[in-house]
Amino acid sequence: MTTVDHLRQVRLGNLRTVLLALVDRPGSRADLAARTGLTKATLSNLTEPLLANGILVEEPATLAGMGRPSKPLRFHPDGPVAVGAEINVSHLAVETIGLDGETLERRLVPADMRRATADEVLGRIAELIREVTGPRPLLGAGLAIPGVVHDGVVIRTPNLPNLVGVRLAEALSRRTDLDVLLDNEANLAALAHLWPRHLAGEDFVHVTADVGIGAGVVLNGEVYRGVSGFAGELGHVVIERNGVLCTCGSRGCVERYAGLDVILREAGRRRLDSLRKALDAGDPKALEAVRNAGEALGVGLGTLMNLFDVPTVVLGGSYAVLYDHLREAVQSEMDSRVLAGGERHTRLIASPLGEFAVVRGAAGLVTRRAVQQPERLFA
Repeated sequence: MTTVDHLRQVRLGNLRTVLLALVDRPGSRADLAARTGLTKATLSNLTEPLLANGILVEEPATLAGMGRPSKPLRFHPDGPVAVGAEINVSHLAVETIGLDGETLERRLVPADMRRATADEVLGRIAELIREVTGPRPLLGAGLAIPGVVHDGVVIRTPNLPNLVGVRLAEALSRRTDLDVLLDNEANLAALAHLWPRHLAGEDFVHVTADVGIGAGVVLNGEVYRGVSGFAGELGHVVIERNGVLCTCGSRGCVERYAGLDVILREAGRRRLDSLRKALDAGDPKALEAVRNAGEALGVGLGTLMNLFDVPTVVLGGSYAVLYDHLREAVQSEMDSRVLAGGERHTRLIASPLGEFAVVRGAAGLVTRRAVQQPERLFA
């Protein structure tokens, strides 16, 4: 490596440090110097291009205690944004966020996508992206899919078979003229609880349900994907050896007992909001359907906890909506099956992000890359 290359890498490393500090919270140059260990001169040299390119803005001076007034730096309110998009079995969703993690626009459209062609799906999601993007510069798009992906291609998605083998990232990029990153929806929902803020610690499992059930496993502050990207396929953990036939070809999978469509069918309801109202009204059929699903989910989670030994399980998506009525059954099964001690060891919480965790994680995939690779901000 030449001296010039070395100096460039040092500068990028320092720039990354400054951006990460600003993601945490705004601050003056003096505050940033204290938090990053960089000199004020270095900070001025690093932040001037960010200010000139509309990535940062310097606020009016404020007096805080003794000394000179400070001028806090923060991400520009008209600065670049990232788009998150989700293709799921029963809905499409999009969200835009800034580098500071603030949500700007979001949409969620109920839609049965099980028989939709790739062109139909891509056309609809591209249109939604256009609806939420305005004049602000775009960093790119993150795309979430309920299945296994590799190198921009859908490898396996039992509930959306028409998307298997499709280069979704490349196809959406052509339609939107954006750089597109593709990942599994469960992984992205977990990422949303890590970036830009840690919402559930550094070791947890995030579980969400639509027709299928996905789990994002987080270990030491990183999403664990496994060798082939299959880590966290909780929906296809077998809890009954000769049970109900699953779309994956196996039998007795968790999702055939605790998936949202199963819960709705057993409760005699068509929509999640209707089910929630029935539960709040004490409808016996709805309560039994959710209790049975919670027990099945708890059995699967007990296996997962015995494998990964993490302290927290986050219930997201439709499970977050049903949390008050689901928690007792899930916790009871986990208490009896987790070897480390059930509730004394494993905390069960509802996601604060609810049904938008996946798209927020998809957008966060892009903003995190921009902060970690700051040269992209000047491309």
